[in-house]
Amino acid sequence: MTIALDPSDTSPAVPAPADTSEEFWVQQPDPQAAAPHAETETEPEPGSEPRAESEPAGDEPAAEDVAAADLDPVVVRDAEDFGVYARTGGWAFALKVARSVRPGGQPAEGTAATKVSAKAFAQLAGCSPERVMRYYKAWDMAADDGLVPQFEVLVPGEDIELPEADVWLSYYTSRNSATSVRGQAITAAAEAEGIRPTKALEVAENPTALRAAILADPGTAEAARGALLDRMKEDPALQTEMARAIARTDDLKKAVASEAKAADRIGYVRQIVENGQIKTPAGQTVDAPAELRAEAERHLSLLDELDDSEEAGEWAGEAYDTVKSLVAKAVEEDPALRVQERRTKFYNSLQKATKVFEELTLDEVLEEEIFEDDMLQRLEALQEAISSCINTLRKASSTPS
Repeated sequence: MTIALDPSDTSPAVPAPADTSEEFWVQQPDPQAAAPHAETETEPEPGSEPRAESEPAGDEPAAEDVAAADLDPVVVRDAEDFGVYARTGGWAFALKVARSVRPGGQPAEGTAATKVSAKAFAQLAGCSPERVMRYYKAWDMAADDGLVPQFEVLVPGEDIELPEADVWLSYYTSRNSATSVRGQAITAAAEAEGIRPTKALEVAENPTALRAAILADPGTAEAARGALLDRMKEDPALQTEMARAIARTDDLKKAVASEAKAADRIGYVRQIVENGQIKTPAGQTVDAPAELRAEAERHLSLLDELDDSEEAGEWAGEAYDTVKSLVAKAVEEDPALRVQERRTKFYNSLQKATKVFEELTLDEVLEEEIFEDDMLQRLEALQEAISSCINTLRKASSTPS
């Protein structure tokens, strides 16, 4: 982002740029607001010695080694302005507002007599009154914390020692949305995550940029996925929207079905390990043999060691098939369990058949005249099968064991 600093107080006025930067504005000449770094209100005469920085930075030559007298005074002033902003950040601009602005409704008395309204200051600066007031409010909060002087004691053109630049963002809110209920919620969430609220607000105000980052960067997409999952835990409406979106997308619907199947299989193995019981094909719940339980534990440990990026479906299928085969083996090797299993299967089949027959609605068949000869033939065949089954069971019950 290109940063524009304040021109000198005596530089010619230029047309104000559009109010697009959220960090600070390009300020127009203001006879009542002096730069906080300058010791006098006037720009040095051409050929005079402008004040240079006293400390060298890195490998750059020291200030006394630079022949400032041979440089363009405007360049020197730009360098000085840059130094002030590098050290103090937005405080340098907030001071200009704090010492020169008297919001409407405040009496023009004492040191405030020469101050101007936020609207007038904004017109001179070529920005919006709202932006001026954001700087004003930032200074006000810092003053309440004892970090900077109150407005009343500041005189236009007065310089004071300013706080460090990194403290500025703790007080300054660069967006109007931060004052809304939504903005306050975003600010609170950002602080809970340990990041600057301005970053979160910027993302929230530019969903297109967020979409682009998610589409282009796997890391951003993963962060968004985690955030959505956390949000859905407390947002039933979002749950419904996500479920509807997945159901309407064939690929996602298949993926969800596949993951659900894998999760069910893993759950089957896990409950054997945790509860020490198995569920037979007929639906019986019995204690798991030691060999089966040990094998289930081995497969479960392999599943738990998988990374989030690894596909669990194949491993879950292998574990499920292995455990199921061991369950079937355990049933066959236990005579009492085998008999009970077959008895349970027969009862289950009989119950299903009974339920299906009871659901036949003969009234509709007769009323709608949908009867066909094939229906009667099927019922007669069923009757014969039932009679045969009854006779077989009667013979078995009368035979001594």
